[in-house]
Amino acid sequence: MSIAIRRTASAWSVIPLLLWALSATAGNRSAALEADIERIAKPIGGVTGVAAFRLDGKGQPISVHGDEAFPLASSFKIAVAGTLLSQVDAGALRLEQMVQVDPDRHVASEVIADRFIHPGVSLSVQNLMELMLTQSDNTATDVLMELAGGPAAITAWVRKQGVDDFRVDRDTAGILRDFFGLPQGPFNEVLMAAAKADPSLLGKASQPNHAYDDDPRDTATPQGAARLLERIFSGKALSPASTDILVETMKRCRTGNDRIRGRLPAGTVVADKTGTAGGSVNDIGVIWLPGDAGQLALAVFIKKSAVPFAERERVIAEIARSVRDYYLYDDTP
Repeated sequence: MSIAIRRTASAWSVIPLLLWALSATAGNRSAALEADIERIAKPIGGVTGVAAFRLDGKGQPISVHGDEAFPLASSFKIAVAGTLLSQVDAGALRLEQMVQVDPDRHVASEVIADRFIHPGVSLSVQNLMELMLTQSDNTATDVLMELAGGPAAITAWVRKQGVDDFRVDRDTAGILRDFFGLPQGPFNEVLMAAAKADPSLLGKASQPNHAYDDDPRDTATPQGAARLLERIFSGKALSPASTDILVETMKRCRTGNDRIRGRLPAGTVVADKTGTAGGSVNDIGVIWLPGDAGQLALAVFIKKSAVPFAERERVIAEIARSVRDYYLYDDTP
């Protein structure tokens, strides 16, 4: 569900920061940032949703379409990992537990389905989670979702975190099957047969799909996604050991170099999870501010945009830089 496109970010002016710093009140500064986010996002069309706040509670929260539902795409995989680790904490699973990955479970993915094409593959829970979070591997995700109890178990764990506006209804094969209008059967076989019959099919993966965009299933609001991040990163959702595993794995994400990370200063620490499908390009994660200034949760969702993929990623990168720099000034209690 996620395809990474690498490109070098150009320099970006942060002159608007001076306006925020000189504003009379924190409310004025947050309003100025929200207006700037709207300006940044306008050229790509569609709808861009943003939610951001400091994990220590300082500063004013930011919300642009923050209560609107957006397709999660692969960003839901954070919740899969959280559910699995909660089961590890409960003693129901072990990170070193080996899980068989049969070829008929393959879902379009850049690691397992591409390279481990023969029967006889087993990977540990932790290695599958590494592939799911760092390379957005769909096969690893669906194997782990089944192990965790399926979509209902994932959503139930999210609800236990007090987050009502984040739902998981299908595995990645189910999402993609509905997106492309595919029949039942081993996913990769069905997809290749459909692509052979309709050579334009795979090209639709990066274009808006109205049925997908308007489907309430597998969606979250930016505020819901940011609240789930806060629960995880503040240590409220999992044990200290499992929290550390999840955070450190998300720091190794390889699919978001041109999104939240794209225009941040070199060396900025980010832990995130991307999502990509049709007109949707997402990134949700936590940014470490310089020195001891703390961390901020950021969720950026884009839907119904038909501009080139790289332009959507550029918007996420510019928004992330604006939000990060804003919170360097706004640390009001």
